[in-house]
Amino acid sequence: MNTIDLSQSYTFSKFFDLKIAAKDLATAFGCSFDRAFLKLPEYSGELDRTSQTRERIEEVLPFVNLSNETARREILISPIIYDLIHYTQIEVRIEYPIRASDQLQGYVDYFLEAPNRVLVVEAKKEDLELGMTQLIAELIAVDRWLEADTNPLIGAVTTGKIWEFARLDRKAQAVSQGLESYRVPEDLETLTRILIHTLTH
Repeated sequence: MNTIDLSQSYTFSKFFDLKIAAKDLATAFGCSFDRAFLKLPEYSGELDRTSQTRERIEEVLPFVNLSNETARREILISPIIYDLIHYTQIEVRIEYPIRASDQLQGYVDYFLEAPNRVLVVEAKKEDLELGMTQLIAELIAVDRWLEADTNPLIGAVTTGKIWEFARLDRKAQAVSQGLESYRVPEDLETLTRILIHTLTH
């Protein structure tokens, strides 16, 4: 099993390449770890464009090869990010550089910050389990990098078709890997409601 040498430099993507387990990564950086049903709350207001977004995705899916990460981001992830901007009016930073230390640094695919709320989204071509390790590294880095008292930090790792979440409780230094999975386009409305609530409550 690969382990983390805290005397060495790492990037977020390096943790994915090294195939380090999420629990081992969290423990190496002083966080507790568990897997649980997060039951993330959902926005209860009206969604005035989610059905159209789903229709557009369903329309183009038969005509697009989703074998690479760029295609998945363009066809499946970007429409959801566009809707998030519409509903929350929050600035989205793409490929956003974060450096908390030599061991916690790199680029976050999507970084969304609202007052006292942060959402990190990591896009992967495959292997959500190792993608979760990378996401947790990003959440721990954001925790150490942010000055604002934001609690908790929520992150999502996605292949475009499947989304999974993690939560970092900043006060308790506790990482929870969510057991729920959300599929696009099937669970698009539920997923959108979770993402909106994360940034607005």
